[in-house]
Amino acid sequence: MQNTHFWNKLYLHRLQVVFTGILLLNCVAGHAQVKHRVQKNNPNYDDKKLTYGFLIGLHTSTYQLKYSDAFVTNKFDTVHSVVPSWSAGFSLGFIVNYRLDDQVDVRITPKVGFYEHRISYIYTDDTPRDDQLIESTMVELPILLKYKSERRGNVRMYMIGGIVPAFEASGKKKTEERVLEISNTNLSIDAGFGFDLYYPLFKFSPEIRFSRGLVNMLGSSTGKYGEPLKRINTNTITLYFLFQ
Repeated sequence: MQNTHFWNKLYLHRLQVVFTGILLLNCVAGHAQVKHRVQKNNPNYDDKKLTYGFLIGLHTSTYQLKYSDAFVTNKFDTVHSVVPSWSAGFSLGFIVNYRLDDQVDVRITPKVGFYEHRISYIYTDDTPRDDQLIESTMVELPILLKYKSERRGNVRMYMIGGIVPAFEASGKKKTEERVLEISNTNLSIDAGFGFDLYYPLFKFSPEIRFSRGLVNMLGSSTGKYGEPLKRINTNTITLYFLFQ
């Protein structure tokens, strides 16, 4: 029941983020397609075995919650629902790309991500709505496989996916009992697509990627914030700008 409530509330927001990212990628790729007939930039770039670069990511992220059995007991009969919301953030990192063949690359992109997650506890009595803000700085090491189409002029489309281990790097301690305790490690699976746009001196790649957490991020199932919950997973949509 809680999953249905969660997706219904955030469905339109997610669609706006996805459609905006796709529209941006298509506009950039379309512009490059028009220009590719003029000249072929950096024609030997894809012959390199090892290439490097950096990336900037703009993301929106939320938690997906699963209630525990305790949620339906008398102890929490005044708790109407626990509702997560989407919050913006960004990430910075480096690119190490190894070419396996003309269409497949292995890519490692170590990066630092800055996240905010908001969870609201809504009550049925006169207790005011309780908003919890969880801030985290995560060191992430995506290990990705990139599958590329044939290059057409100065444009090449690709699909990308892999796993992303991550751990908390901010060193914050949960000193306040009122704060929901979250685990400092995560493992997610990523999938997305993008376009390689070739310029005379570099390659620029706008990319949209979807991330689904596989690890239960609930650090403690005790206390008035943790006990109603059984599981917390991360969901993230990221628009990347990669320069190589």
